[in-house]
Amino acid sequence: MDPILIKIIQFFLSLSLLIVLHELGHFIPAKIFKTRVEKFYLFFDVKFALFKKKIGGTEYGIGWLPLGGYVKISGMIDESMDTEAMKEEPKEWEFRSKPAWQRLIIMLGGVTVNFILAVLIYIGMAWSYGDQYMKADSLKDGFWVTEKNIGDKLGVKTGDLIVAVDGNKIEKFGAILPELVTGNTMTVLRDGQTFEQEIPVDFIATLIEDEDRMRFISYRFPFVIGEVSPDSENKNAGLLPEDEVVAIGGTEIKYFDEAKAILENYKSQEVALTVVRNGNNRMEIPVMISDTATIGVRPGVLSMDVMQERGLMKIEKIKYSFLEAIPAGIDKGVSTLSNYVGQMKKIFNPSTGAYKGVGGFAAIGSIFPDTWDWPGFWSATAFISIILAFMNILPIPALDGGHVTFLLYEMITGRKPSDKFLENAQMIGFFLLIALLLFANGNDLYKWLIK
Repeated sequence: MDPILIKIIQFFLSLSLLIVLHELGHFIPAKIFKTRVEKFYLFFDVKFALFKKKIGGTEYGIGWLPLGGYVKISGMIDESMDTEAMKEEPKEWEFRSKPAWQRLIIMLGGVTVNFILAVLIYIGMAWSYGDQYMKADSLKDGFWVTEKNIGDKLGVKTGDLIVAVDGNKIEKFGAILPELVTGNTMTVLRDGQTFEQEIPVDFIATLIEDEDRMRFISYRFPFVIGEVSPDSENKNAGLLPEDEVVAIGGTEIKYFDEAKAILENYKSQEVALTVVRNGNNRMEIPVMISDTATIGVRPGVLSMDVMQERGLMKIEKIKYSFLEAIPAGIDKGVSTLSNYVGQMKKIFNPSTGAYKGVGGFAAIGSIFPDTWDWPGFWSATAFISIILAFMNILPIPALDGGHVTFLLYEMITGRKPSDKFLENAQMIGFFLLIALLLFANGNDLYKWLIK
């Protein structure tokens, strides 16, 4: 099956699950508090619905416009903008007739379910798959800066280690980039010495300029040959897959990243490669270096276990019992939300340039793996659930957070905003959301067409 189609299927499956559960978060407390729910829809039914059926006073359906979903609660000014019913006297089953604390619980139900769902997924993943990661401080000779211009912008180079961001120790190598994105200062270990350095305020913009090169740091690995190109001048030189290059022209190398600079000195020349074959046979093989300083081979990789046996890094493997998975899942949910909030702070600061990275449906869809992979699917679903929880609680009219803000105002002051004010706020919020939707998906389109 086409990878893009797999992503699309996963995206709609995940989105449908999250929308239904989010709306259930409103639906269930509404029913508990004896509030009438007129509609429960997956996707929006503008003009018509793909499916609908009325059960017990509530119309359940599937709309054709996949921009979300909704529950229509009687006596509430929502996205339906049905203001006619609001002109009548309040009925006991209507939202507006309920005490403020009950209305608050109804409005908070969706985001609460989204966060709880994410935590439950993380708990299940911890219990089923455990955790495995490369310890950030275990890289024997630091990391490899694969994109020098980005490294220069940040102020790091090959051989460095970033041991902390904003004073918080980095445990996992894979967490370095996310922490840099949200951080302000970093602690760098270089040549046995540590120093503090500011992260450029527009560093995110630097990464966004070329997303293909965003992962600009990698762990260092030996130069193992994966394949000799059939078009290479060296196809008959005697190089074999799994040969490890340990010297070039007599200059010893330990890592693949050290080879490029040496090969630059031998452009269009013949040079002897020293390789180790079968783990112990050391031999010299003359090869021709191209005018672009390449040998004509595809690099291979050593397994993580072999890298660990050589003392080049340490892989931490953790298995959780069900009870141990619960705090691990909660920690993962809280840290994911915290990191996302940090990213949003950067987006709302124009000087960071982070707003250029705001994405729409295409960006969200790209989170999913291009092969059917359950761990990848559930991880992406949990992350999107966190996003939905945070975005919906923002104090923007037309979102749950807007309703919550007005309810808190009512509970604190004892004065309820007028229906006319709520109608106008709902309309303003709706246009703000449309503008955000157009901006985010416009960014996706721009990246697709221009980049």
